[in-house]
Amino acid sequence: MLMPTVVMALIALALFIAVHFQKPGQDMQGMRAGLKMMIEILPLLIFAFIVAGMIQVLVPKEAINRWVGQESGFRGILIGTVVGAFTPGGPYVSMPIAAGLLRAGVGIGTMVAYITGWSLWAVARLPMEVGMMGWRFTVIRLASTFFFPPIAGWIAQRIVEGWKE
Repeated sequence: MLMPTVVMALIALALFIAVHFQKPGQDMQGMRAGLKMMIEILPLLIFAFIVAGMIQVLVPKEAINRWVGQESGFRGILIGTVVGAFTPGGPYVSMPIAAGLLRAGVGIGTMVAYITGWSLWAVARLPMEVGMMGWRFTVIRLASTFFFPPIAGWIAQRIVEGWKE
């Protein structure tokens, strides 16, 4: 986690300097906006990390290996797809959960399907999508993305298996 943190710090510093020189006086306005976002999101992040940690401790390794581990095959990929689709919230929720599941031994194909299902199917987001875009658009979007999460998981699984050889 050190390298992503360093990269993000460098990007933040570069943007702070750019704002400082291009829009004098607004650099602190940007800092306040960032701090406000952090305060709003921090509780969600804390609970997402707690969920990720509890999953690692609660679910027995044998169950993980059998149902969603590297050897679970397409069943694990389908489980990852459905669980991802029903995971609420933004990346602040799904990414810590995904990281915790990976550390617990969930297969990479399953996790690719999980993240892809979360981003493409997002059941919790459907009412808003229907309300703003309409039923027709939502049905067409779901129909056109329906097979992607399992296919992405299957491709990831094949890549991992190819690296083993």
